[in-house]
Amino acid sequence: MKTTLKSAGSTPNQPIIYDVIIAGAGPVGLFLACELGLAGCSVLLLEKAENPHSPLKQRPFGIRGLNAPSVEALHRRGLLQELELHKRLKNPHQNTEPETRRQAGHFAGIPFYEADVDPKQWPYRLPSATATSLLSELAELETVLTRRAEALGVEIRRGLGVTGLEQSEAGVTVQADVHTFAGQWLVGCDGGRSVVRKLGGFEFAGTEPEFTGYTAQVNLADPEKLRPGRNLTPTGMYLQSQPGYLIIQDFDGGTFHTSGQPVTREHVQAVLRRISGTDVTISALHLATTWTDRARQATSYRHGRVLLAGDAAHIHSPLGGQGLNLGLGDALNLGWKLAATLRGQAPAGLLDSYCTERYPIGACVLDWSRAQVALMSPQGRALHAIVRDLLATRDGATYFAGRVWGIGTHYDLGAVHPLAGHSAPNFAFDDGTTLGDLLQDGQGLLLDFEDNASLKTATEAYGGQLKYAARQAQAQLGLSAVLIRPDGVVAWAADEIPDASAFQQAAARWFA
Repeated sequence: MKTTLKSAGSTPNQPIIYDVIIAGAGPVGLFLACELGLAGCSVLLLEKAENPHSPLKQRPFGIRGLNAPSVEALHRRGLLQELELHKRLKNPHQNTEPETRRQAGHFAGIPFYEADVDPKQWPYRLPSATATSLLSELAELETVLTRRAEALGVEIRRGLGVTGLEQSEAGVTVQADVHTFAGQWLVGCDGGRSVVRKLGGFEFAGTEPEFTGYTAQVNLADPEKLRPGRNLTPTGMYLQSQPGYLIIQDFDGGTFHTSGQPVTREHVQAVLRRISGTDVTISALHLATTWTDRARQATSYRHGRVLLAGDAAHIHSPLGGQGLNLGLGDALNLGWKLAATLRGQAPAGLLDSYCTERYPIGACVLDWSRAQVALMSPQGRALHAIVRDLLATRDGATYFAGRVWGIGTHYDLGAVHPLAGHSAPNFAFDDGTTLGDLLQDGQGLLLDFEDNASLKTATEAYGGQLKYAARQAQAQLGLSAVLIRPDGVVAWAADEIPDASAFQQAAARWFA
């Protein structure tokens, strides 16, 4: 049976050909759908699960930290204010500390503190910048993104997972159970076990796991036997952060996770007793899941008209909570480039830059995850005290905070100006608005602090792809003009009198 779909402009017997079909309606797939919908693309989103309301997406299991680039991205699309959970929820992964020693994050379980971080080492973060990190709940984030995607005309079909695909030079045909859909492009956002990645023939290279991780909601008969917070022991790690909420790492080489055995109360209790060195008793097991530190990355994010994003492109340990942020960054980078390609407005190589820009970011996160695992393993304890001492210094805490919060995220664009390739500062204007307000339409922007007539004229050649704004900012960082891509990345900047030809060269690289 073939499902025939109709849309405005299609003939009665002609199946719709979507601009983009996305597999996977998690945060990455939904955010990508929003970006494409914002650009006027027709999008079909296929999700294998019929019910999006999994307990694993709700607190405490579903709590995730959003880093600076993710917070900026949501702000620049007018979505941040719709998230409420971060306003009322404290970090469930931090130990209880006096207010003056508020934990800001950790590396391999070693905490660093807000008071030790020196924000002056980040010269492009203005007082008007959005938060360096926030907490969100997966269920809430997906609800907000679903609402926005549907408002932008995205079609979401649940209970339909990709089961087959064929591609040609013109497009992709997708099989989802008994249904067939056609699209110009297919993007796999369908997680670490991605069907799209497997059917698309992508190589998934990397390293095998060192441990099995457990996340469990339990009743403890004697919780006082466990120390609160994150505890590294000679045999592994356990964390007790909220009553009945446990995270355990057992360095068994990932054996239990891959065994397919059920996660029983008795098994979790045995592992917890061995790791904690106590005889603590679990009286009831309500919910549990296992995971590992397996770290793999697709060697390319594109094969023909099939692309990958999020966990479909890279998997790693959830230590430090980088996975969601990495995937949202993929979606933000890919969305405008794929939309420009569909409109015929993409300069040569624009879509290829998705992989060349995002692959190094993913590889860096995978190595960051591997380094934490090495430090937490029984063989890495000799380094543990050294890194702890480093984190206790101002420079050390600032370095690790910058990495954990994504502040140092940077694309090598081969540009001269040090700001190029970085996320644009959130300039505050005299009328009370910020740069984030100017980026909500998903267009590129030339921000001109000097009202330069030649720059304004040069911008007009790019039509609706690139808009011009002459504004005065409260802090301009010595800049006279900044060219900003739709994803908020600085493509070109000038400190003094801008060179119109240099601007045109930079603009032509990103806009047709």
